[in-house]
Amino acid sequence: MNGGKRVLNAVHGALIFDRRVAVLAGAIAEMIPPGPARVLDLGCGDGQVALGVMRRRPDLEIEGADVLVRPVTHIPVTRYDGTRLPFADASFEHVSLVDVLHHTDNPAAVLAEAARVASDSIIIKDHLREGFLAGPVLRLMDWVGNRGHDVRLPYNYLHSGQWQAAFAVAGLAEKSRREKLGLYPPPLNWVFERQMHFVSRLERSS
Repeated sequence: MNGGKRVLNAVHGALIFDRRVAVLAGAIAEMIPPGPARVLDLGCGDGQVALGVMRRRPDLEIEGADVLVRPVTHIPVTRYDGTRLPFADASFEHVSLVDVLHHTDNPAAVLAEAARVASDSIIIKDHLREGFLAGPVLRLMDWVGNRGHDVRLPYNYLHSGQWQAAFAVAGLAEKSRREKLGLYPPPLNWVFERQMHFVSRLERSS
């Protein structure tokens, strides 16, 4: 990793990363229905969010899958090609996708594949392209948080109507949603929070 990436990662970690991990782990843990279950964290990164979820929910067993497996991970991670998950149908009770779908060209296709391997629900955290300058602000957040890890950045942010359409194409329906997450402390939340984040639990629509 070059010096610029190290500095970017250090700044992001000091200002944002630890709080983000804690907040997201809490939100995901609350969204997953109670009871023992296997969970696939799709696009898990280094697995810190998943580890935080398991600390809050010891009834859950979480493993990861990602197209880019990092040298150090906090959970077992299986590499996949971004199209077909190397797991049988209904291998897990739940699948989580935390800030993953806006890194894909076809969120509905990724959701449909997640639904194939989940017998119960899909939990997603992602962005809403809503409000003043939402697109540019989201691009900035994405670049700061991911450029240092060589994550692909297509900046594919959807507004509410597009999300609902993607859910429908994937054969999923939204069962619950939370938009006020508290990811950023003041005054950063005035710019980077607003109405641009959500966590939802999805189930098959039929």
